[in-house]
Amino acid sequence: MPLKHLIRSAVGRKLFMAATGFILFGFVVAHLLGNLSIYLGPDGINAYARHLHQLEPLLWVFRIGLAGTVALHVLFGIILTLENRSARPVAYKRKKRPGSSLASRTMIYSGLLLAAFIAFHLLHFTFRTIGPPVEILEGHLPNVFRMIVDNFKQDSFSQAGYPLAYAVAMTVLFFHISHGFASLFQTLGINNEKVLPWLGRLSQTIAVLLAAGFVSIPVLIFFDLVIK
Repeated sequence: MPLKHLIRSAVGRKLFMAATGFILFGFVVAHLLGNLSIYLGPDGINAYARHLHQLEPLLWVFRIGLAGTVALHVLFGIILTLENRSARPVAYKRKKRPGSSLASRTMIYSGLLLAAFIAFHLLHFTFRTIGPPVEILEGHLPNVFRMIVDNFKQDSFSQAGYPLAYAVAMTVLFFHISHGFASLFQTLGINNEKVLPWLGRLSQTIAVLLAAGFVSIPVLIFFDLVIK
């Protein structure tokens, strides 16, 4: 089927939604594994950052491709949400769909919140236009360990803005992945009533592990529990 016909069909749009979602899920997993190198101390996370820097300009090609994937995922998400709402009977709008969860009913909202968080995260750690000044090491590379610690290690709970913002964002990530991962397999035709409950539990488990992994970094830094 030609690409334009695939995009115009509801099934095709769901497949594109699933494909872009799978790519983004893979990135989230890889990004978490890289970030967890902070638990190896300054040498660990800075060595990881130097390795990424050595991949430039290929790294920027990847970033641009990832940005396009995010844009397509958001676009198809909005289109499918509007189509679903327009197809739903008026009297049914205020009723909860049978068997639906909070995560499934709020996918469009959690997705848009995550898109906003990604923009904030890029300004914070990639372009470094937000947050404290960054120490520059030899080779014009930022001290990534110091940058992360300085942003998340505040003097008091009244100054815990960045850790709190990231904790809230990771809660949103949990809701989005807890439904999105299982929805990916349903889009591919895995709708067996015996399999779906297991997929739901697997999806929630993966979402918990990813969200907990990400949120552990600002929390442990805030309480000064990271190797220096």
